[in-house]
Amino acid sequence: MILEALPADFKGVAVLGAAANGAASLVAKVTPDFTKQIQAGKIIQTIAPIVGGKGGGRPEFARGGGKDPSKLDEALAKARELLGSVH
Repeated sequence: MILEALPADFKGVAVLGAAANGAASLVAKVTPDFTKQIQAGKIIQTIAPIVGGKGGGRPEFARGGGKDPSKLDEALAKARELLGSVH
């Protein structure tokens, strides 16, 4: 998985989206030092409905997807909005 390519010393939040075969896929990773501020599962639960789906996971890692890849940019914009308050 692409998130495994992050450097070992990565600290922060990564949210990725992809479209393939008429569907959207979403993943989020939050390193432990940020999970008190934002959780990966909450990010995915918030943005997956935008692409017509659902998802979830743990505070550190979550995934989801949906049937409307045309809304992927909107979903990722919402994720950026959610991250705007994380310091």
